[in-house]
Amino acid sequence: MGKLRVILVDDHEVVRVGLRTLLGRNPDLDIVDEASSGQEAVRKALMHRPDIVVMDVRLAGMSGIEACREITQAAPAIKVIMLTSYGDDDTLFEAIAAGASGYVLKQIGSNDLVKAIETVGRGDAALDPATTSRVFARMREEARKKEESAFSELTEQELRVLSFLAEGRTNREIADALTLGEGTVRNYVSSIFSKLHVNNRAEAAAYAAAHNIRDYL
Repeated sequence: MGKLRVILVDDHEVVRVGLRTLLGRNPDLDIVDEASSGQEAVRKALMHRPDIVVMDVRLAGMSGIEACREITQAAPAIKVIMLTSYGDDDTLFEAIAAGASGYVLKQIGSNDLVKAIETVGRGDAALDPATTSRVFARMREEARKKEESAFSELTEQELRVLSFLAEGRTNREIADALTLGEGTVRNYVSSIFSKLHVNNRAEAAAYAAAHNIRDYL
């Protein structure tokens, strides 16, 4: 792998000079340009097509996160490392959702920043261990909420009916299992179809399986 071509983005000249000085000492890095705003970052990134953009999260006008989103959508091969003074979770997840490949604090040492750039240059994500654990915890929580919301409109009885339906049971078999009339089960099935926006038993069963209905019984 040749030199990694890097663009530095920060609205403070002193910070850019410091980054250029620190990173410029590394023979494997080539600082091809700088930018002081999100708009300028997008323009120069698409002009130079660097390997990596190291960009401050908080920029006047277009934020670093907005610029990251525009860059990664227009040129997915360009990797973005967000540099920030703040380690709050909301900003972290916004950056990842915008396509950032790395998220590091400005307090990071120069050697660690170089390692983060090299890591991203190899196609991996650069997050410190504490950040990584928060990312996975948040992902698990979001997945759990998504699964719960998948059945949120169903009553407990409809959920039970759906679980039997997913097993391939007939209305008569479901009625016997739940001590209900077959007509009542038909009404439940119709309501389930409507609430889940499915057209038939096969689609309802597939929906139930895809969203792990057994976890909610």
